[in-house]
Amino acid sequence: MRYIEPTRVKVLMMMFFTTGVLGILIGLSVAPPSMTVMITFMGLINVGLGAFFTFIFLTQVQKSPDKRKKKRKRD
Repeated sequence: MRYIEPTRVKVLMMMFFTTGVLGILIGLSVAPPSMTVMITFMGLINVGLGAFFTFIFLTQVQKSPDKRKKKRKRD
């Protein structure tokens, strides 16, 4: 998998976790009875995506600098 900058992954994690928690809370308390299951299920999907990006953030290795672009020192 391609390397993703840690700040982008953190933003995606926060976005999915907050929308997931809000979706679950709205689905269980505010939503009309016909939409309760669907909104709660969408919230669970967002929490799952947040967990996936947390896994990516914790397991990806740091990108090594490209040696071809580095200037050589001349003695």
